[in-house]
Amino acid sequence: MGKIRVHELRKKISETIKKDIENKELIEKLLEFGIEVKSHSSSIEEKDADLILEFYVEENSPKEEKEPDVEIASIDNKQQKSNKKDKKSKKNKKEDKKEKEDMINENVQSEDDDIKIIQIEKTITVKELAEKLNTTSSDLVMRLMKRGVMANLNQEIDFELASSICEEFDVLTEEAEEIDILEETFKDDDDDENLTERPPVVVVMGHVDHGKTSLLDSIRKSRVTEKEAGGITQHIGAYTVSIDNKPITFLDTPGHEAFTAMRMRGASVTDIAILVVAADDGVMPQTIEAINHAKAAGVEIIVAINKIDKESANPDRVKQELTEYGLLAEDWGGDTICVPVSAVSKEGIDNLLEMIILVAEMKELKANHNKKARGTVIEAKLDKGRGSVATVLVQSGTLKVGDPVVAGSTYGKIRAMMNDKGQKVKSAGPSIPVEILGLSEVPSAGDSFYVAKSDKQARQVAEAVIAKDRVDMIKSTPQKVSLDDLFTQIQSGNMKELNIVIKADVQGSVEAVRSSLEKLSNEEVRIRTIHGGVGAITESDVMLASASNAIIIGFNVRPENTAKSVAEDQKVDVRLYRVIYNAIEDINSAMKGLLDPVYEEKVIGHAEIRQIFKASGVGTIGGSYVTDGKIIRNSQVRIIRNGIVVYEGELAALRRFKDDVKEVNSGYECGLLFNKFNDIKEGDQVEAFIMEQIPQ
Repeated sequence: MGKIRVHELRKKISETIKKDIENKELIEKLLEFGIEVKSHSSSIEEKDADLILEFYVEENSPKEEKEPDVEIASIDNKQQKSNKKDKKSKKNKKEDKKEKEDMINENVQSEDDDIKIIQIEKTITVKELAEKLNTTSSDLVMRLMKRGVMANLNQEIDFELASSICEEFDVLTEEAEEIDILEETFKDDDDDENLTERPPVVVVMGHVDHGKTSLLDSIRKSRVTEKEAGGITQHIGAYTVSIDNKPITFLDTPGHEAFTAMRMRGASVTDIAILVVAADDGVMPQTIEAINHAKAAGVEIIVAINKIDKESANPDRVKQELTEYGLLAEDWGGDTICVPVSAVSKEGIDNLLEMIILVAEMKELKANHNKKARGTVIEAKLDKGRGSVATVLVQSGTLKVGDPVVAGSTYGKIRAMMNDKGQKVKSAGPSIPVEILGLSEVPSAGDSFYVAKSDKQARQVAEAVIAKDRVDMIKSTPQKVSLDDLFTQIQSGNMKELNIVIKADVQGSVEAVRSSLEKLSNEEVRIRTIHGGVGAITESDVMLASASNAIIIGFNVRPENTAKSVAEDQKVDVRLYRVIYNAIEDINSAMKGLLDPVYEEKVIGHAEIRQIFKASGVGTIGGSYVTDGKIIRNSQVRIIRNGIVVYEGELAALRRFKDDVKEVNSGYECGLLFNKFNDIKEGDQVEAFIMEQIPQ
């Protein structure tokens, strides 16, 4: 007997009874009949399929009219009885609930009399803690001094220290939850009645050069890869594709290791993840990372085994490797959908799209269209003609032209909106990506955006976010004026910094370049990004680099003409790149130059002091004979007497007869004068050496 998949049976039933049924409804019916299935892609025996088909045909055939009347009547009687029971039970429940609440309140009151609980943040100033404990600041300072902590009123102490101080006052502490200003301001609850179907958002993830963008090209019938530097995706691309009049939003994430943050953002805003694995390459580091991101975000994974048209393709090896990471293919008895595809020959593309639609149907994706929009900034850049341009994904509500929006620390009124095809649109619903113009600055990729009530509210919220960010930054940045830090650096004398200014075409690339370069820091050299921004390299960037002795890294951008001339005058190093690998290699090389040089001693010759001459006003001169090698004027020397080094230092003078010479070779006599050392004796051995730098 043959087998048939659940979603194929659904199609067959729908065509037979001329009525569309859902996959979920069919799975429930199969389970009622005792047929075990896990998902829409599970297989069942044909005899079981025929049984279900007969049932649906009988159920949808014309019936007598009396039957429903009897059912309705019986239902009405049952409802009347149940309503009476419910009223009684509700009264009893209310009385019980009231008694319980009274008991709880009594217990809480008695506990409150003994113990007080306060909420404090991760760090708190001595003054603020004193106010919370209703005590004087001087009392707290004294208690801290007993613990060996010297603190003034405005100094911050950590949560653990604050908790131990509070215990002395019989006060318990709880760590206060950090409040997201934007979430707190724009929080709202969606009613189930207002939720309607929305398109699925699909992220394409995988290792670099496994064919993610080429696969999307085949779906969209476009050529995105050709525009990317080195054929590697370096931005998130958002596209909408319509299949059987059902829209699907695709996000294409970069596969290079430097773009971890971008992949994480891509996974967190999507419903389905397509994991692209090359059939000839197998599971690679970024494939594993993509699996972890998708699982952490609770996203359904569909595996697309790409490049099956190649001779070296081995899909079974890919399935075998995926089992190590908890992804077992359906045809191997698991529940992970694996679709063999070829982006070049377009084989398996239709099957992949069908699977996406089936998974989306099972997830029953819904959102409220009739409210103020909110969503996520996918990418952002600074355009010379249009100003700040942000690619956003609407997650709920409808975004309209003219709406006042807040995105992180930026705000503005939407002047224009474009869809992924570059066409102007007036509104965008849930799961639709659009480019918006009108923000005051370039927002950070990954920021949430919200529609405010007015321009005034948008500005106030953005300013509050900026103020909070500034406080957080001050806390996290080690202050250069800190005496402890300053003393440590002076004591060690080892720490050096390589300051960098990063400018890129989009915000996501700034983050990627920054994180990749800062990872190169080692014990001796720390890479520090003093500024990162979007757009062309300007004169102010060059001046900042000049003042802080930094180099400028330009990623997919060019310097302005004035900036170029200023950079030449100020001798600021400006490096421009199109591919991130090259930037990492160059910085690595630059760091080697900043490492403290390692020197090795090289002995160049020996001499024996045979006679001593004393010259007034000059010192003691050693009449010497060069036994081997040569003695150079700028070399360092050590005097060895009876196997013990009695002097190590520099030569003050090297003479042959009455003339100063640069060097004296083996077999010749010379006069040696040592720097600030006259206690030489006949028979002393002189060893000349130089310090050579070892290349790193």
